[in-house]
Amino acid sequence: MNRRKFIQHSAMASLAVSASPLFGSASSPLNKKSLKFGMIKEDISLLDKFKLVKELGFDGVELDSPNDLNEKDILMARDKSGIMLPGVINSIHWKSPLSDPDPAVRKICTDSMIDALNKCKLYGGTTVLLVPAVVNKDVSYADAWKRSVEEIKKILPEAHKTGIKIAIENVWNNFLLSPMEAAHYIDQFDSDHIGWYMDVGNIVRYGWPEQWISTLGPRILKVDVKEYSRKKQQEEGIWKGFSVEIGDGDCDWANVNKALKDIGYSGWGSAEVPGGDRARLEEISQRMDAIFAL
Repeated sequence: MNRRKFIQHSAMASLAVSASPLFGSASSPLNKKSLKFGMIKEDISLLDKFKLVKELGFDGVELDSPNDLNEKDILMARDKSGIMLPGVINSIHWKSPLSDPDPAVRKICTDSMIDALNKCKLYGGTTVLLVPAVVNKDVSYADAWKRSVEEIKKILPEAHKTGIKIAIENVWNNFLLSPMEAAHYIDQFDSDHIGWYMDVGNIVRYGWPEQWISTLGPRILKVDVKEYSRKKQQEEGIWKGFSVEIGDGDCDWANVNKALKDIGYSGWGSAEVPGGDRARLEEISQRMDAIFAL
């Protein structure tokens, strides 16, 4: 299915969902709750980690790829705990970005993405998160665009083969700085196997997440949940803006939820904040419930 048909189909599906009595106005578009595996800091077995977060109200866990876990142990823990593994995060894209001037470095990331797509399929997930490029003093915006597009075109056949989607995330990488540009970047591939991983907190520094959501529409495949404080940014520094708990920053979660409902989003919201022990993870779970209900 090409991109234009995918967008039209998704819009029609959204209308059908909004008309269904199963999805009333009181239901949250973020109705599946996950977190990143590295947030679980208890010194217990993999199975017990999965059981713990399941008990605390999480539906899923996102793993890095590659990781140092045993595949059989992952699948056993998934099945015995009842936790889902909705997607994986490429852990190579910063060290060896698709925008690197060296083709050999780009190939490392491309190969890792192909492997991650297959790992995600094995785990029963649907997306692999990818930071597509990094712009800096040595890598121009134009080169980052050209190189990353060329590499993603090499990855897409495997995405179609596995049925797993590439989810491009917005991060502070000096690339894809507006929602309209992000939409164009996705659409140029003319594929329903690439979309957007919407990180809400990352936008607050320089924009409004609800506006990005409205523009990106059905291109959004999953949502990352974190906060950002403009006050802390101004008084303590840019990175200190993240030093605020979910629900206590400048993200307008009520408008985020409304925007997600308006585009027909219904699915995962994944915490990406400092984790910790059982008590800390329980607090995160409760805070997520509170913003999902707005």
